[in-house]
Amino acid sequence: MSFYEQLTRCREQYSPDWVRKVRRQDVEKVLARDRLSERDFLILLSEAAEEYLEEMAVKARALTWRHFGRAILLYTPLYLANYCENRCLYCSFQAANKIRRRKLTPEEAEAEGRQIAATGLRHLLLLTGESRRHTPVSYLRECVALLSKYFASIGIEVYPLTREEYSLLIESGVDSMTVYQEVYDPDIYRELHPKGPKRDYRFRLETPERACQAGMWSVNIGPLLGLGPWPEEVFWAGLHAAYLQERYPDVEISISLPRLQPFIGNFVCRYPVSDLRLVQALLALRLYQPRLGITISTRERAELRDNLVGLGVTKMSAGSSTRVGGRLQQDSDEQFALADHRSVEEIRQMLYRKGYQPVFKDWHPLRGKEGSGWKGAQGRS
Repeated sequence: MSFYEQLTRCREQYSPDWVRKVRRQDVEKVLARDRLSERDFLILLSEAAEEYLEEMAVKARALTWRHFGRAILLYTPLYLANYCENRCLYCSFQAANKIRRRKLTPEEAEAEGRQIAATGLRHLLLLTGESRRHTPVSYLRECVALLSKYFASIGIEVYPLTREEYSLLIESGVDSMTVYQEVYDPDIYRELHPKGPKRDYRFRLETPERACQAGMWSVNIGPLLGLGPWPEEVFWAGLHAAYLQERYPDVEISISLPRLQPFIGNFVCRYPVSDLRLVQALLALRLYQPRLGITISTRERAELRDNLVGLGVTKMSAGSSTRVGGRLQQDSDEQFALADHRSVEEIRQMLYRKGYQPVFKDWHPLRGKEGSGWKGAQGRS
């Protein structure tokens, strides 16, 4: 059964009306268990569970320490281009917006990469708008080849690729990928993606599995909170992560919970998610999937990010920019507004103060046989 089929089955089984019937006794029974079912996970996302956030936090902290220790992996994004062929109603980069478009040359990407490497970071995430014409796989491979000299790990967040294309990028030095379904509700998805290749809901939904099948070492998924009802979206994303973990146990599966932030456009957030609900979602995910990586980006303000350390987070971005060539002072528009503008050093010192270890290099890249690609072995350094 593919995840698309599993999602269809679960949508018939768990309706919004079901979660509204959850009682306090149901939550208490779930918190007494060591292993949670998908039904238990949904109970922790209910309104009734709000009274038990302190108990959830204690269990989440213990589970995180058990499986991840006090280590927080740090990374940063590098935007290569902002050209896009989609009409996503909630994104600055969408094709209909009149923004300043830019694409870095491979040499410019290397120059920005050198600046990032000078901060000590060794995990890099390369991003583009979703345009095969402007940023083909060949261009991505060229950029990765230049940047591999400076980073132990290079990830991508680009348009969905085929399994064969992911294999090509893995051979070039890519070891991780991020793809957001954005919204798991298919009706809302069709409404928010009126034109462009991204309109293909199923092809995007099955993208993480193609990357796993190609041999990607780490895969990160998630919803964009604010586009659909948050309990349902976090539930589907959590089930998606569990599906991938079960079928690809050698792949590190992570999830992000970004919230919609100000951008260029007039889309109105119909399903705002409060700080309290974000915390509840994060805690429920940790209790449901103890070995799941959880990322909190610089979309969130500094105070909130600091308080989330220790409640399940395993990865944080630092020293971020959402502009193409943002560190080279290039003239382009940002994808969305950042809320945490702290430097890498400031994030490092914050983690030390809280008793955590900032990790700049989480594993050692080793050439595979005949130099055909990068193979990772987890370890701290």
